[in-house]
Amino acid sequence: MFDSKLGIVALFSDAGAVVLFVLATLLLFSIVSWAIIAFKFGYVRKSLKESKAFLDYFFEVCSVDKAFTKSEEFRNGSLPRVFRSGYIQFQAVSGKGDSRHSRTRVALAIKREANAENKRLASLVPFLATVGNTAPFIGLFGTVWGIMTSFHSIGLTQSASLAIVAPGISEALIATAAGLAAAIPAVMGYNYFTQKISIIERDIEEFSPDFIDSFFNEL
Repeated sequence: MFDSKLGIVALFSDAGAVVLFVLATLLLFSIVSWAIIAFKFGYVRKSLKESKAFLDYFFEVCSVDKAFTKSEEFRNGSLPRVFRSGYIQFQAVSGKGDSRHSRTRVALAIKREANAENKRLASLVPFLATVGNTAPFIGLFGTVWGIMTSFHSIGLTQSASLAIVAPGISEALIATAAGLAAAIPAVMGYNYFTQKISIIERDIEEFSPDFIDSFFNEL
């Protein structure tokens, strides 16, 4: 009789309302996490690829006008965006006032765009950290609740047979597994994106002075 109920569907159908709520929450977290991972993977990958391609072209042609024209082909790259922002500001201030003031305004434009790009890159990533930190504890809550259910059943029936404690233990194990299943991909995704984003941010910081110098070297 009990063996026929060992299927996954039966385990879920026998779970209590609290554990089902825990599982539904973890499922929602997992779905959102995977959606973020899929979206950010493509976004960050394109940014890295196009930024590298733009830098190769930038140092090859040594012409800001040509580099600006070429940058239009790299709409997803972080470095091309920063360069375009600086170039547009350079064209606006070129020949107006002293070069020091113009250079400061170009630097500010690049800094603003760099900050905006950093925010775009980091958007949604903190949610992965939140899931990675909270999902195991949410699963643990379901685990504790399942064990409490088992003890409650023992108290009502005055029996500790497998048939009595199995439903509560099953709830506990399912909740534990669900918490880990939601947390592990989220943590791995967070660590991956943090590393890649830090590379892009470092490149922006390192090459922004080169962009500024290239603008004013052609004056």
